[in-house]
Amino acid sequence: MNLQEAADRADAILDEAFAAIKPPVQWTHLYSMPGDCYVDRDRSVVTVISAERRGSFLGVLERHWKSRGYQLVATSPNGLAANFETRDGFQLEVLIGPNGQAHLSVTTPCVEKSEVAQPTSKPNGPDYSRQTLPEPNVRSAFWSSTTPLPG
Repeated sequence: MNLQEAADRADAILDEAFAAIKPPVQWTHLYSMPGDCYVDRDRSVVTVISAERRGSFLGVLERHWKSRGYQLVATSPNGLAANFETRDGFQLEVLIGPNGQAHLSVTTPCVEKSEVAQPTSKPNGPDYSRQTLPEPNVRSAFWSSTTPLPG
């Protein structure tokens, strides 16, 4: 596998993760950074994820990734970040910042060096990939709600 093939797989992992989030959230590419033998792909959610819904948001991703056979590696003590690993060594991370902005990233394993194109997935919302990322600014009747979900 070369860097471009690994980047394509990372993009597919992120595409599948966002497809699993219901109702959908708006997101944008944050950066794509090739290293000497790996690639980082990063996306940020611009939909406000309220404090009351952050656990549910993380739960959706955790259930999706576990259903794909990915292994939970670590969670943060505050419950706002989780790391997973695929069987073939891709590292996945979800992090929710204090302002309710979620970030998903995939780091590929070390692979053969090659050129790497920018992601081709179209953001679900405005594309901030070449701008300063704003605070989350899209309201969702579900994800931004301050009403806790029933247990």
